[in-house]
Amino acid sequence: MKVVAVNRKAKRDYEILETYEAGIELKGSEVKSLREGKGSIKDAFARVENGEVWLYNFHISPYRQASVFVPDPERPKKLLLHKREIKRLAGKVSEKGLTLIPLKVYFNERGWAKVELALARGRKLYDKREAIKRRMLEREAERAMKRYR
Repeated sequence: MKVVAVNRKAKRDYEILETYEAGIELKGSEVKSLREGKGSIKDAFARVENGEVWLYNFHISPYRQASVFVPDPERPKKLLLHKREIKRLAGKVSEKGLTLIPLKVYFNERGWAKVELALARGRKLYDKREAIKRRMLEREAERAMKRYR
């Protein structure tokens, strides 16, 4: 598995409830560009529209050797999921405060481009501070345990 892009801020800014693996419908030279690692999901999000899931703000830089057809780097990309998964996600996203965010983009063992999509709830500022404080205390406890072994 070759990881192309990771959304590092996702676990800090959101509470991850469920994860899904989805294929990405890519055009032309986008696959070659992704294989070079030229993708960014920093501000990306997904929406369910008309029974389809679309990924927005997923930037794929144009492939250098592409000649004729160069797709728009910021165009919405269609995600490939089973119909029952899309219906489930549509129901969940309609709930207050839930959103779909990509966690990482990668190539699986078969060479297919995949995105790990998460159903998440946004965290408040005080929740983020609480999580940081808890992690810091856990690290200190680990260090203390190592010292006294």
